[in-house]
Amino acid sequence: MSGVYSSPEGRRAVEHRYRELLGRWPVPHEQVRVPTALGETFAVTCGPSGAPPLLLLHGSASNSAMWLGDVATWARRFRVHAVDLLGEPGLSAPSRPPLDPDVHAGWLDEVLTGLGVQRASIAAVSLGGWAALAYATRRPDRVERLALMCPSGIGRQRVLPLLRALPLAALGGEAGRRRALHLLLGPHAATLGETAGGLGGELGAFVLLVHRHFRPRRGKVPVFADEELRRLAMPVLVIAGDRDSLLDSRDTERRLARTLPGADVRILPRTGHLLPPRTQEIMTFLEDPHA
Repeated sequence: MSGVYSSPEGRRAVEHRYRELLGRWPVPHEQVRVPTALGETFAVTCGPSGAPPLLLLHGSASNSAMWLGDVATWARRFRVHAVDLLGEPGLSAPSRPPLDPDVHAGWLDEVLTGLGVQRASIAAVSLGGWAALAYATRRPDRVERLALMCPSGIGRQRVLPLLRALPLAALGGEAGRRRALHLLLGPHAATLGETAGGLGGELGAFVLLVHRHFRPRRGKVPVFADEELRRLAMPVLVIAGDRDSLLDSRDTERRLARTLPGADVRILPRTGHLLPPRTQEIMTFLEDPHA
């Protein structure tokens, strides 16, 4: 898996720390590996075995550890499957298929079948939101509800902040990586600082470790056409920050108002690409029979 890392030692460091964080999973769980045509896919499964399924898809340069603060709440009422995206710093295969919606929909078909899930709600972030949209626009009959946080694939992607952040991350050492992540993620990236405590501080330190060794995807993420977005027949919640430096949240809002007027779109003030916890907000949406 060292191909997506700067070195084999970096891969081992990230993977070791990730396994330690998985040991902090707050509820009883099992770790599952699902074979697919694109490579083995790792997932963490928890919650009552007969409960409605909930699929979690993390963002770029991340893994399922990002859900540690949310999953205890969601697992009370759902059978949760936190899936590591392919080619990211998790435990799934390092393969990086093209960002083709049909390819990723086929992959998630195999993942859901391997998990024994016929139909699920999906909660997803950023690049995971793009994968969720790829699936929901191709397989709307298999998606119960869609909760997306700062999803890629709807509003315009901003390139300039990324170009400004790359030299900081590459040449600025640890302080440069913190500055780069603050530039990209926004005000709530303060959890990456040295003074942050508790689980937030541990996850922030892990993000810095990942960015020290991981090679993220480059280039733009494809945007879904209007006719594709109109296929989303399920209840949809979208939460985004008004200061997102990576994605144009107002463009996301405008496009959804035009193509999916029934969607619940919430733009948070003074918030960037990294959102503050939305655990209960998403739980309310997932449980609301009238949503």
